[in-house]
Amino acid sequence: MVSEQIISRDIKDQAVLAAMRRIPRHRFVPALYSAFAYNDGPLPIGHGQTISQPFVVALMTEALALQGAKKVLEVGTGSGYQAAILAEIVPNVFTIEIVEPLATEAAQTLAELGYRNIRTRIGDGYQGWPEEAPFDAIIVTASSEQVPQPLLDQLAVGGRLVLPVGKAFQELQELVLYRRTTKGYERSRLALVRFVPLIRKDQSTQPDKR
Repeated sequence: MVSEQIISRDIKDQAVLAAMRRIPRHRFVPALYSAFAYNDGPLPIGHGQTISQPFVVALMTEALALQGAKKVLEVGTGSGYQAAILAEIVPNVFTIEIVEPLATEAAQTLAELGYRNIRTRIGDGYQGWPEEAPFDAIIVTASSEQVPQPLLDQLAVGGRLVLPVGKAFQELQELVLYRRTTKGYERSRLALVRFVPLIRKDQSTQPDKR
């Protein structure tokens, strides 16, 4: 997976590559799909949600430039796979999921794999985790039409925010990187991607995200 899908597409961050080699991706997908866990594409994880394509996970993680980072926020825990990747690289990971069954299952999987540097929360990721801010990096694994202002506010100076931006269910969204400076935010486009929408608490009583 790492050699054929990730290195071949110009991912060079050695910490990211090492993390993706170490983590058993099949532990983060339903048993029905475990035989396909290392394939080049997303997979269903229940509740209308998916685990992202391995290359997209690597691309987004590399874009965070995590060398020296101490605290990272993930919005959209999903299966827990991205949180595990982050936890292999940085000391403290905070991850939020609005779909309670997914959050509970992900927390259990991460605990079984021995991760002690990941804190999980069930809630509206659009609002971030203000009491733990600022974060050195923030990653959002669902698309939003607008960049959530609370996440920009919770980013440390010099920190990076990576997220897909675009309308829900449109063909493609932009994967965008924001870097906070002393003067504001620098924006750059990384790629075109396809993600399910970021659902906020007030949009559904049975929300799906990631």
